[in-house]
Amino acid sequence: MLEPIDAYCERTSAAYWAEPVNAVTNAAFLVAAFVMWRRTAGLPLARAMCGVLAAIGLGSYLFHTHANGLTAALDVGPILIFILLYVFAATRDLMALGCWWAAGAVLAFFPYAALTVPLFDRVLPVLGSSAGYAPIPVLILGYAAALWARVPATARGLALGAAILVVSLTFRTLDGPLCSLLPFGTHFLWHILNGVMLGWMIEVYRRHMLAVRGARG
Repeated sequence: MLEPIDAYCERTSAAYWAEPVNAVTNAAFLVAAFVMWRRTAGLPLARAMCGVLAAIGLGSYLFHTHANGLTAALDVGPILIFILLYVFAATRDLMALGCWWAAGAVLAFFPYAALTVPLFDRVLPVLGSSAGYAPIPVLILGYAAALWARVPATARGLALGAAILVVSLTFRTLDGPLCSLLPFGTHFLWHILNGVMLGWMIEVYRRHMLAVRGARG
């Protein structure tokens, strides 16, 4: 569990600062969490997302300074929690389907991931470990498609989030293949773009909720 992990191009030893760029760029998550916290007063679920977003930054920082199995769990765990929170919020509030459907969607995420992650791994082996994240932009686009006719502004916002995530995943995937050309690798761009993307996804939710409240008068 505490054995050192060498997963990214920048890491060349087990030292604390072996991945300085990867470590420092986790500030993107903290900045996004801070900005969105200030914008989401009165939206408890959005505030919860902001808290988890900050935890993503801290967990990833710990992994890129103390790379081992324990910190890997602290890195991945908050990401999963954010996904599940957003699935709940998107189903209950964006789709307006209520809490029971939202809870069902959260449970359905697990078989969805279990089926699609191996599929991406087989069809696009070049993705490597990024295959674990590949189903997420597909899921976001599914929500965008379902919302397009009824709330096109929200749907466009989700589609933009999915597009940013695809670019972010591309940089994550290229970290190893481009290692000989770029000593720092490209994983740090995954951090920066993901901070932007996750903050944007909270903003999409915030705008939708304010529009709904405005329509109700």
